[in-house]
Amino acid sequence: MNDERSSTEKTGRHSPTIRDVARIAGVSIGTASKALNANGRLRQETRDKVTRVAREIGYRPNDMAQSLHRTRSMTVGVLSTDSFGRFTLPIFQALEEQFADRGIAIFMCNATDDPERERQHLDQLLGKRIDGLVVTARRADKRPPVGPLPPGLPVIYVYSQPDDGSALSLVSDEVGGARLAVTHLREIGCTRIAHITGPEHFEAVLERRRGFREALALEKLTEHPGFYLSGKWSEQWGREAVAKLFDGVPADQQPDGLFCGNDQIARGAAEALRDRGIDVPGQVAIVGFDNWNVMTDAARPPLTSIDMNLAALGQEAGRLLVDMIGGDSIGGIRRLPCTLVVRQSTQR
Repeated sequence: MNDERSSTEKTGRHSPTIRDVARIAGVSIGTASKALNANGRLRQETRDKVTRVAREIGYRPNDMAQSLHRTRSMTVGVLSTDSFGRFTLPIFQALEEQFADRGIAIFMCNATDDPERERQHLDQLLGKRIDGLVVTARRADKRPPVGPLPPGLPVIYVYSQPDDGSALSLVSDEVGGARLAVTHLREIGCTRIAHITGPEHFEAVLERRRGFREALALEKLTEHPGFYLSGKWSEQWGREAVAKLFDGVPADQQPDGLFCGNDQIARGAAEALRDRGIDVPGQVAIVGFDNWNVMTDAARPPLTSIDMNLAALGQEAGRLLVDMIGGDSIGGIRRLPCTLVVRQSTQR
């Protein structure tokens, strides 16, 4: 109280304190402290309310005083293998948004599928005494767990999975996304739906294939022979697959809907159909996967696609990592839903 009084007397203004934050937010001082220091078990709404009030009234905690009462570095490491950033950047941006109001900084390292480089980056991150670690990748395949790690360090795999199930993993529901695609094609009148996808050693290919078949069964549609084609993740493969499905095939045996394993394949397929004078979506409707705007918006017509909601994965990872840093024990695989983004390639 003496410090607050002297500050007021000198400046003529009252510097906001954590007591003010707690009073305005309608919580105890202890709860306000936990929310602002990203620890303890609190509801997300409570954390958000306290940080919002602190920001609005201009409360600035004394970092030196805080450091005497905690042993945290207020930093988190992100270890990625996605050299292009196609999948990692939306996750990283969402993490930054989650951590910004909590004063948590992020160190990001890219290992580009090089185990030795990953080990070096991990050593550097651990040397900074990070409070938690996020492991992400350019594909959601299972991988060896990172390590060795200090006991008790919170770790979350995002769009990635440890092959021993040793940690919390957040991934998109690829099976559910495929079901959305097929159901949408059926709803607009498609009955002969083909699936063009990538290499079968990718887990995403297997998951989307499973969702495709489940949706066909639910819609009581036949899986026609030759309507499943696996190849490369490329536009060229999309064009080649269309040739396999349409060249020399009677019109009544050709597909009227294409579910493509990614947007690159879908764009190539759309180009090939246009070159053959086949109208998209009038004669053949197309759904891609990933909702990559570089591909969906540049295609003619623009592509309907399944969005894996990578930003939502990052937001959930940030929320859960704060809880884990605060002492919560969380594990297992969590699959977050995908969404359908409708564009002209299915608008009949």
